[in-house]
Amino acid sequence: MIQVRPLGALTTGIALVMVTCFLFATLDSLSKNLMLTMAAVQVLWGRYVVQTAAMTSYLTASSGMRFLRTRHPFLQIARGLAQATSNGLVYISLAHIPVGDVTAILYGSPIIVTVLSVIFLNERIGVHRVAAVIAGFIGVYLIIQPGSGETNFYHLLMLGAAFSNATYMLLTRRLAGPEEAAATQFNTTAVGLVIFTGIVLYDGALPPVDAMPLLLVVGLTGAAGHFCMVKALSYVPASMLSPYLYAQVMIAALYSVFWFGDALRPSMVLGTALLIASGIYIWWRERTAPTVALQATQR
Repeated sequence: MIQVRPLGALTTGIALVMVTCFLFATLDSLSKNLMLTMAAVQVLWGRYVVQTAAMTSYLTASSGMRFLRTRHPFLQIARGLAQATSNGLVYISLAHIPVGDVTAILYGSPIIVTVLSVIFLNERIGVHRVAAVIAGFIGVYLIIQPGSGETNFYHLLMLGAAFSNATYMLLTRRLAGPEEAAATQFNTTAVGLVIFTGIVLYDGALPPVDAMPLLLVVGLTGAAGHFCMVKALSYVPASMLSPYLYAQVMIAALYSVFWFGDALRPSMVLGTALLIASGIYIWWRERTAPTVALQATQR
């Protein structure tokens, strides 16, 4: 039986997803701007401090201390490591290449998940999804343009970020059933905070005091993005929201042009279009399964 959602709930859910896309694109652009004068790890550390504090306060108020309990601590740590690795590579790359390129390549993660699911989970995919995966990788190739003057090391580094993000998404699938969502959200953020706190203390590179207000804005923007996504899922199932998340790629491209003055290369536009089309097609073929495109935004 097809479940019909009230129009008001659907509209609210979609609106919240669009706000989420705007907030995460803004988060990346603010972070890129901060990295003109600060190291990537300093910006990441500030973001994780604020985001963890905000999330802990919200989860404590909404569910007590249940979020501290987990049945799979090692999987939670692995998921946190995968996300922290992805975010670290993203921030290093953001300092050197356009935010539109970074976002587009990262949204190749659902396509990588499809490939990894075949290799490691023995999932079977048909010819249609194989074609979508090939189209997606052609899109990534067009964005990166290996061998051209437009390509540099940081475009290739973003491939590592996409693979790390795909690993994070597979672990999210694994934890979706046995763990409460609150525990998974908290543990992932807490692991990242521990990692980046250790790096900052080891390097003796705490952010300057006068940068704290801007880091607070970055952290609150990230926390607000996660909150909007959680609220969106309370109105509409993840399987219905996934296609709208690709709006973040387009918003990031607009930031690249109008904030940072980057040129939109024709190959980047075509590659991004292929990535979005293949990602939405894979979602459509897998829409009864846990949605992977949705998890690409959980940063």
